[in-house]
Amino acid sequence: MSTTEIPSTMRAQFLDSYNAPFALRTAPVPAPTDPHDLLIKVDAASYCHTDAVLAAGAMPPHPPAFPHVCSHEFAGTIVRAGPAAPADLQPGVPVGVPGRSLHPCGTCFECAASPRFDADPPGYSVDCPSASNNGISAHGGFREYAVVDARQVAPVPPALSPVETAPLMCAGVTVYAAILKSGVRKGQRLGIMGCGGGLGHLGLQFATKMGLRVTGVDAADGPLALAKGLDTGADVVDARKEKAEEVRRRLGKEDGKELLGEMGLDAVIILPESQQAFDYGVDMLKNHAKCVVVSFPQKGFQVSAFSVVFRDITVVGSLVGSNKTLREMLAFAAEHNVKAVLRTYPLSKLNELVEEYHKGSGGKLVVDMSLE
Repeated sequence: MSTTEIPSTMRAQFLDSYNAPFALRTAPVPAPTDPHDLLIKVDAASYCHTDAVLAAGAMPPHPPAFPHVCSHEFAGTIVRAGPAAPADLQPGVPVGVPGRSLHPCGTCFECAASPRFDADPPGYSVDCPSASNNGISAHGGFREYAVVDARQVAPVPPALSPVETAPLMCAGVTVYAAILKSGVRKGQRLGIMGCGGGLGHLGLQFATKMGLRVTGVDAADGPLALAKGLDTGADVVDARKEKAEEVRRRLGKEDGKELLGEMGLDAVIILPESQQAFDYGVDMLKNHAKCVVVSFPQKGFQVSAFSVVFRDITVVGSLVGSNKTLREMLAFAAEHNVKAVLRTYPLSKLNELVEEYHKGSGGKLVVDMSLE
């Protein structure tokens, strides 16, 4: 238990219906209900594309209950810890909080023996179908206090501030896990479609600092400028000016290849929701390569049977990462100085943040609770 005085009420931004602005109101501070629960004082909360999808009523498969508090990537400081919380997660410890997985059942096939490539020890899984998700099916981080599960969070390294940590809790761990799932090894080629967006620009940093040869692709001035300004050494391509096959052949010539089938990328990560971006990414791949899909447009993607059958292209999905991967990602980010390009807003200006998000300038937008 904490000796820190905890107020009875807090400020929170509520979504009261789809396609509506957020409403700032006072609400009771939530109470822990499970031995694994942590009550945290939220220090920063980031806005993610999934927040926009949810707010528009397009989040599959289960809608939230209104009023709802968004943000599934946030950071805070523990003020109260349940009896099942481990020694490294006690009051005063700063933590990063992803949305998944709040109160898993601990016994389903996912929890007992998860088939994930980065599975956590038995008893916990980010894929538990019975679990809630902070910011999606349960309240998230756009409030001053939140209840989270000690099994889902990670201690924050001293090198990272709360504002820097929050975007890593979804954007960071999601693209990091996608890079791992791609199977690309040091010296091989990885493509990132949407390289100037929230996930994409973090992916450029992670992948290049892993020693991968990275080609980032975008098709808008703002995100392209952001990606090029990172100075990662990645090859940043404007899809409006260079066709996918031209990129593929150029890379092949750099590698001294003569046949088209051996030219191009070893894997590509698809972050945008457009069919055009998906096709562009697949067309940059060499034969026998892998396409990792992270985005989930409502109408899905059409996959070329020719690419799958005649070129042996493998298409796989990747959704967030395990707690094990979360901790690995945070340690890597702290060691290699991987940080989001971001802008901050006070909690009271969340609707202004959302307006800025829809301009599509790239990077991440974060609520900093220390701002008035």
